[in-house]
Amino acid sequence: MKGNIFFHEKKSMRGDFPSPEWQCRGWDMRPLSFRLNCLHYFTPSLLNRKNMNDNVKSPWPGPAGMIPVTSGRADDANVFNRNYLDSIHVEMRVIDAIEPSLKTVIFGEEFDSPIMMPAFSHLNKVLKDGKKPMLEYARAAKKLKTVNWVGMEPNDEYAEIAAEGARTVRIIKPFADHSIILDEIRFAIEQGAIAVGVDIDHVPGTDGRYDVVDGIPLGPVMLSDLKEYVKAAGNVPFVAKGVLSVQDAMKCKEAGCAGIVVSHHHGRIPFGIAPLMVLPKIKASLAGSGIAIFVDCGIDTGYDAYKALALGADAVAVGRGILKPLLQQGAEGVEEKVKKMNEELSELMMYTCVKDVRSFDASVLYV
Repeated sequence: MKGNIFFHEKKSMRGDFPSPEWQCRGWDMRPLSFRLNCLHYFTPSLLNRKNMNDNVKSPWPGPAGMIPVTSGRADDANVFNRNYLDSIHVEMRVIDAIEPSLKTVIFGEEFDSPIMMPAFSHLNKVLKDGKKPMLEYARAAKKLKTVNWVGMEPNDEYAEIAAEGARTVRIIKPFADHSIILDEIRFAIEQGAIAVGVDIDHVPGTDGRYDVVDGIPLGPVMLSDLKEYVKAAGNVPFVAKGVLSVQDAMKCKEAGCAGIVVSHHHGRIPFGIAPLMVLPKIKASLAGSGIAIFVDCGIDTGYDAYKALALGADAVAVGRGILKPLLQQGAEGVEEKVKKMNEELSELMMYTCVKDVRSFDASVLYV
């Protein structure tokens, strides 16, 4: 059976710049690698890091390479992730459907939506009109009444972010010096964090050695380390971010983690599976444990969020989807983006007779 490859003329949901995974799609029996290569072939040069100079020809402001962009190559997990998300379709169940509630309980607190802020790092290096992006999206999170996540930031900047008043989760890098991790856990708790955690997937660098970030060496995350961090967090929930297998999910359970983030950290692992592919297995493996399951990677619309929630996520984090409005418009741009995502989520919930976030049914999905 010979299929067709054609260009999709729809504007990218993630901004004005072309989106390769939306442009080119193949409905045929040829190998997936062929279709991914097709995506790479038509990837615009502005998304190809080889063509970026130090002053940036990427969609984002700031120094070249500071904010990683999708390469479009077959080994780029983001390309496969986008295609997988778009391959999931939804049947309609409208009889008895009502306007749904998006109210969500996370770590015992109620929020207005299961769509959360991402664990961004380093964005205060990109200033626009004197505004600090990390503070801007914290303000947006507070106004939206959703959870704010914060990635790698020094304690003084984390304190400034926490002072904005959003309910915040701090995610810490797996530093080789564990005393840094323990200190940042303690400091976050003092600043009122609702949870703390570690990026368990940010261990290898692209050179096959332990990574180094901002001159600080990272190191391995052992099961014994996780247990130590959980103990250090005390009564504050501890989250392992970067779980992409049942095996790691079960180790997180053994360590006493209160939550996990199913994620490949914007494609850190070459040829990584889509988080939503492994999510149902992880959900089943943790059944009855009470562990909160969050998902990120490619959640750009409320429709993406719906699919993740239907497959077992308790909440999702939107990352690159808010980056452009954040860097261009600040808090207002983020609020507008997330409000639109909430509308899309509510729309699809109503089309499928889902009355609230506890009523999702994966049987509406066709994968």
